[in-house]
Amino acid sequence: MTQTTMCPIAHGFDPLGEDYLAEPYAQLNDLRVDGPVHYAPSIDYWVVTRYADIAKILADPETFSATIAQAPLVPLTEEVKEILTSGVRNTPVLSNLDPPHHTRVRLHLATMFTPRRVQAMSDRIEALASELVEQFASRGRADLITELTFPLPALTMFRLLGFPDEDSEELKSWCNDKLEVNWGRPDAQYQRRAATNMSKFWDYCERFVALRKNNLSDDLTSDLLRQRENDSEALDDQEIASVIFALSFAGHETTTNLMGNALRQLLSRPELWKELCEEPRLIPGAVEETLRFDSSVIAWRRLTTRDVAIDGVAVPAGSKLMLAFGAANHDPSMFPEPERFDIRRDNARLQLSFGKGTHFCLGQHLARVEARIVIGMLTQRFPNMRLVEDQHLTFSANISFRGPEKLLVEWEES
Repeated sequence: MTQTTMCPIAHGFDPLGEDYLAEPYAQLNDLRVDGPVHYAPSIDYWVVTRYADIAKILADPETFSATIAQAPLVPLTEEVKEILTSGVRNTPVLSNLDPPHHTRVRLHLATMFTPRRVQAMSDRIEALASELVEQFASRGRADLITELTFPLPALTMFRLLGFPDEDSEELKSWCNDKLEVNWGRPDAQYQRRAATNMSKFWDYCERFVALRKNNLSDDLTSDLLRQRENDSEALDDQEIASVIFALSFAGHETTTNLMGNALRQLLSRPELWKELCEEPRLIPGAVEETLRFDSSVIAWRRLTTRDVAIDGVAVPAGSKLMLAFGAANHDPSMFPEPERFDIRRDNARLQLSFGKGTHFCLGQHLARVEARIVIGMLTQRFPNMRLVEDQHLTFSANISFRGPEKLLVEWEES
């Protein structure tokens, strides 16, 4: 019989605190060294930090349910609960749905995100990236997040879904509200405004599905509707609206963070930037090492369905878990010299930033292609690009998604 121990309490750990948001990895590493699981009163979650434990949890959806993945992190006001209950009528379809229902939805989406299909989109992504770069290329200075890495994945995903370009600004603002409500600690006033906008977002998705039913086109929404022609298990209207509601956020937030983190890490090491300018074949490795070293998804959530022991620590049924991908990706038992940013690391692709198992990220291929295109384009166009000195980086106050909100760079014309 396996002996279990009580879980230590991490009184000083707050993943929404200013110090953690600015630099989380030292705190995560300290937790991992201290023990495999800690209870964090600041968020009422059990924090799991070691690679092997998190990999096992992700591979066991029966014991560790995904239903909590997109639940509001903090309690909402009664008014806001009513707004969301009546206004956001979506059904769980992807990251917050367990098998076997999740399996059915995923099967209907999987063919739309294959490496071959994503690669076929690369010319369009490259053309859009080039268009965005041209808007600041002659200035000698830019904010890469605002002007490139935020609009590119958003427009890519919105176009994939079929949303008109002219709606993109409003859609992006609604996505930010969803981020704050589900993964942050918003006050009552912000909750009310964000919940109202999330309701508008849901209405938009419902109307869009209704429009596409009579006007099929070359986009993912139309493809899901076409599946009904010869598939009795095809998704219904509410499920399709729920899918595009989910993908319109998840399909670009993480990619923006990935590209922002990669450009920050590479430009802060001028020798690496120069190396990529000279050897573009190293870019895929730089993307993978960024995903490991500076995770775009730094944590995810699960809910225990039964009493369980995690690496010898007793965790009761109904416990909310914060899976600290950022700690696991720096676990020396998996990644030797984890604090060294090594674009030639031979096992960087084993990072957990895209999850693992049943819920392994559908959009991983698309995110990688977009990041490679952007890094390749910037290294070739701006070999002497550098970070603006003494800039203060800020990060969104949420527990899961991490990337700089601005990244100021400058260069001289070569």
